[in-house]
Amino acid sequence: MTATIYSVDYYYTTVEDRPGVGCKFLETLASEEVNLLAFNAFPVGRDRTQLVIYPLNATWLGDLARHEGLRLVGPHHAFIVHGDDELGALVDIHQTLCDASINVSSSTGVTDGRGGYRYIMHVHPEDYERALRELDVDQNLKSISDFQLDIKRRFEAKA
Repeated sequence: MTATIYSVDYYYTTVEDRPGVGCKFLETLASEEVNLLAFNAFPVGRDRTQLVIYPLNATWLGDLARHEGLRLVGPHHAFIVHGDDELGALVDIHQTLCDASINVSSSTGVTDGRGGYRYIMHVHPEDYERALRELDVDQNLKSISDFQLDIKRRFEAKA
C-alpha cells in the first residue's frame, strides 16, 4: 500500500502542568463524546503544558470549549499519513517536501504493530497550501475519520 495523506485540523490549549490536569481534560472529552484522531501533550515552560487536539469532529470540540470555558487556539493544519510500515516509508514524503524547499517543522509517528504506521506532520502555515499541492493530497478524499469510525452523537452539548 502506498501512503495515504490526509489534511487535518488541530487546536491547542495550555493548562497547568500538574498531576491529573491532562487526565481531567481527556475525561471531559470522553464524557462529552468528543472523539480524537490524535492527541499530544508537551511542556511549555516551567509550569504549563500544551495539549494538542486533533478532533474527529471540530464542531463537537467547539461546543465543549464554549460550554466549559476552554480557550482553544486554531484551527491549524497538519497532515496525517498512514501506510505500510517498511524501511524508509517516510523518505519519499520528506524528499518531496525537501525538493520544494518546504520544512517539516514537527512530526511524530508510531507503528501499529500489525505492519502499518500513522504519522502526524506539521509544516509552517505559509507552506501549507504548497505542501498540499506537492504531496498531491486529494482534498475530495473522504476524511480520515470516515474510514475509521461512524460515531453518532447521542446527546446535546451542555447549555
